[in-house]
Amino acid sequence: MGERLTTGEICTRSVTIAFRQTTLNGAARLMRENHVGALIVVDEVGAQRVVLGVLTDRDIVTAVVAADLDPSTLCVEDVMTTDLVTAREDDSLIDLMRTMRRKGVRRIPVVGAQDELVGVVTLDDVLDILAQELGLLVAAIDSEGQRERKVRG
Repeated sequence: MGERLTTGEICTRSVTIAFRQTTLNGAARLMRENHVGALIVVDEVGAQRVVLGVLTDRDIVTAVVAADLDPSTLCVEDVMTTDLVTAREDDSLIDLMRTMRRKGVRRIPVVGAQDELVGVVTLDDVLDILAQELGLLVAAIDSEGQRERKVRG
């Protein structure tokens, strides 16, 4: 990791995706098989995957199950969130956290220079990094105390 931690450095590059026409039942199976709570919905444009939206397990529960709709009659595009929030690969960790807070999201697709899908970053990823950084600060405090004891006796 560099001095300026970027979103691209902390994102997960192996992303479980779906297409607009993926059946909702198929999307739920993808989530279960890959142990994820969200799918990034993409369109293939040439050799790139362009992000269109996100489908979460919560979307399925609130928009389909709670509304007593038949999931076998629906596709991903019928339920996915299209009010898209993305992060650039070179966004700083601070910018990413501000975006998550401001937009109220826990998962953000990470895109490259041509808006192609690069990865996904979650609140869990951010918390893991922050915990590591806090651990380094605690170690610095400990070493300062040890140094003082050596010098001062």
